[in-house]
Amino acid sequence: MLSTITQFLDRGGPALWAIAVLSVLTLSLVLWKLWQMFRRGTWKREGAETALRFWGQGQTTLAMSHISFDPAPRARVVQAAMQARLSIPEEDAREESARQARAVLNETRLGLRMLDLVVTIAPLLGLLGTVLGMIDAFQALQDSGQQADPAALAGGIWAALLTTAAGMAVAIPASVMLSIFDGMADRLAHDLEDLVTRVFTTPWAYVEEEEGQPA
Repeated sequence: MLSTITQFLDRGGPALWAIAVLSVLTLSLVLWKLWQMFRRGTWKREGAETALRFWGQGQTTLAMSHISFDPAPRARVVQAAMQARLSIPEEDAREESARQARAVLNETRLGLRMLDLVVTIAPLLGLLGTVLGMIDAFQALQDSGQQADPAALAGGIWAALLTTAAGMAVAIPASVMLSIFDGMADRLAHDLEDLVTRVFTTPWAYVEEEEGQPA
């Protein structure tokens, strides 16, 4: 099995080997990104919503404790916004909340630039391999003169086109996953803005006095 794969890659030359390595790295990156998102609960919104409901009822202690151990990005940012709202002036609290939101978004987008790079260079590597293969095929045709073998020429062209197909086979799934991850990050950014705004628009008349902050 391994020898068959090696022979297949050898037919495409260095470009196909590079694309094969790139495909392994891409698969590893996608699996790692999915694991990261599942582990952190990127999709979870329930904890933050429940905490905001308690916050709106004036039960600030209960709201904070409900999400104190929640690793979900929305819960982390909401907790940071609540802590800032209760402990520092509002303008500074908004800035701190924005800083925490940016940090969470950066974590969510980690690795996406590499995936974007794969989408860009995989087809180019395939095209490069095809061009080099076509050069070799026509050079062999020229060297053979009138004794050219059409079957050999067709085999050389087939091997050259193989790298283009391989590059597209890597780039297309990578592009799909990049779009999915980008969409999730955009949705998270929208939700964080909405959740933090709700923390600061809760009327102070309904929030308990805590840590010396005026009601």
